[in-house]
Amino acid sequence: MNDKVCLFAGTTEGRRLAYILKDAAELTVCVATEYGEVMLDGCGGINVHTGRLDERGMEAFFASGGFGLIIDATHPYAQEVSVNIRAAAEKFDIPVMRIIREADKKAYNAVYVDNVEHAKDYLAEHGGNVLITTGAKELTSYAGLDMSRVWVRVLPLQSSLEACKKAGIPTAHIIAAQGPFSEETNLALLRAIDAKFIVTKESGKSGGFDEKISAAKKAGATAVIVGKPTQGEGLRLDEAVAELAKRYELTDRKLYLIGIGPGGSGMLTAEAAEAIEECDAVIGAKTVVEAVLPAGFRKTVFYEFTPDKVKAVLDSHPSLRCAAILMRGDVGFYSGAKKLLELFGEGAVNIVPGISSVSAFAAKLGVSWDDARLISLHGRDANLIRAVDSNKKTFALTGGANTVPDICRKLCEYGFGALRVAVGERLSYHDEKITRDTAQALCTREFDALSVMYIENPDAVCAARFGIADEEFIRGDVPMTKSEVRAIVLSKLALTPDAVVWDIGAGTGSVSVECALGASEGKVYAVEKEPDALELIGRNKRKFRADNIETVAGFAPDALSGLAAPTHVFIGGSSGNLRKIIDAVLDKNPAAHIVLTAVTLETQAEAVTCAKTLGLDIDAAAVQISRSRKAGSYHMMIMQNQVFVYTLTPAGGKADA
Repeated sequence: MNDKVCLFAGTTEGRRLAYILKDAAELTVCVATEYGEVMLDGCGGINVHTGRLDERGMEAFFASGGFGLIIDATHPYAQEVSVNIRAAAEKFDIPVMRIIREADKKAYNAVYVDNVEHAKDYLAEHGGNVLITTGAKELTSYAGLDMSRVWVRVLPLQSSLEACKKAGIPTAHIIAAQGPFSEETNLALLRAIDAKFIVTKESGKSGGFDEKISAAKKAGATAVIVGKPTQGEGLRLDEAVAELAKRYELTDRKLYLIGIGPGGSGMLTAEAAEAIEECDAVIGAKTVVEAVLPAGFRKTVFYEFTPDKVKAVLDSHPSLRCAAILMRGDVGFYSGAKKLLELFGEGAVNIVPGISSVSAFAAKLGVSWDDARLISLHGRDANLIRAVDSNKKTFALTGGANTVPDICRKLCEYGFGALRVAVGERLSYHDEKITRDTAQALCTREFDALSVMYIENPDAVCAARFGIADEEFIRGDVPMTKSEVRAIVLSKLALTPDAVVWDIGAGTGSVSVECALGASEGKVYAVEKEPDALELIGRNKRKFRADNIETVAGFAPDALSGLAAPTHVFIGGSSGNLRKIIDAVLDKNPAAHIVLTAVTLETQAEAVTCAKTLGLDIDAAAVQISRSRKAGSYHMMIMQNQVFVYTLTPAGGKADA
């Protein structure tokens, strides 16, 4: 098969085809102007012919080229060029693939005219300033109009400026700029010149037509649309790519998942820059994309960032053979990359790591972070207080409802107001700012929503607590599970770091506190009916800095209905409702791990009956604790009540630990 291809590329579609074919065929690309050649920057390995060709010129070019396929991706208004391409190709029996565009929506605030001369006649009959966006080539056709009311937007080329001068356009009315232009940019220009009309061609989405029409509507301007090209037969871009994929055995689409660093273009790695250069489309949140792409970036851009929408973009544009998905920071550090990788499947995405904001901030501060605790509070919950309490260094990402002042106020609530805190805002941008002060001092200041915090706690003690002494708890007259029994209960619960615990009949909150410290990434619901006990739970929560405890006032099982499903449950008091409580637990999570204590014979019997009736495995331990008490110059052992500790788990299986 002849793999020599000649591509006439006067459009965005043409440029994309050049990127697709550059490694699959011996490709020659024909462009009419030097601007067209510039549009192919980064598309190495191809031959480029610059300059216009008439039919005879095309015949000579085809005769010497030995092409096996001609692809016509010229502008839909370049009808004469398309006719010449087909006529010349027929003489050498070379097949032609014509690329056509989807029909565009008609604009409601528009007037359609057949040609530029008719546009001039229409404008001559209607007063008001005019913005012409149809290029420099036909400007002389507007001769006779009052040019003081005319502004033109043309490519920044010497030939364009000369055409403007020849047409009599005032220098101050020439906007030499390279698109594409957003709706906001078009709207700002229309308002700046007080335009009543914008002259354009219906050149499709890639030509920025939709953005011009929507901007005109908002500005109250009329769109004067020159012609409606008759495209004839051909293939849409995606259809053409599918056919070319079969013909030249194109490789599967390549996807890059790229971490751009904190945001500024200076933090983009060389590997990331090379991957972006290789791609023919970029996808990402608008702020992320605009942070790193250079001005005048000429490839297709989609402003999407949620995994489902990113996948939808790629699914609906099969012509994209190489795409870059951009994400802030490092794709392996609190990133949305995990969900994207799950959607696309293992091995389908090339991962390009970036510089995390934490590593960048640590470098700015001159501190190491290999011994620091890293947490994210950006759109998620994390136990910051426990992290600070047990680590000398803590880095935290802020965002959403967790702002820097809110976090500092919480630090103060738990006695950390004097700790030194550093806040990094807009790292790597020109307006980067680093603030250092105490948590107390930062409570009332304003910071960027997406900041990085560094918190130092020189007195942090990273030690496991198990069976905390009774005397350490704030007691009152509320019953409390004693230290030794509590240690056994914690052992039987076998908590995981992210456990969701129900402590039913929480009393002073002693078990809740120990569960919260043990499951520091989880959640503990302390369910209690007595107001005095609820107040004690709150005080002990603050004393032990167990911020992941949530007190729940009410009687079980009614108070349990609105809680998150538990993985672990401790029942210290049931008020005669043991069976109903266990039913409520199993209704939320049939695999929950349940531990309960019993002192009375009635509760012991009910525990055994519940296990048998519900088909649960039961393990029982009888605990008899004796404590020493000083009697004169001697010490006596005083026996306490015998406590039965029952563990209930799914029959024949393992608890959901």
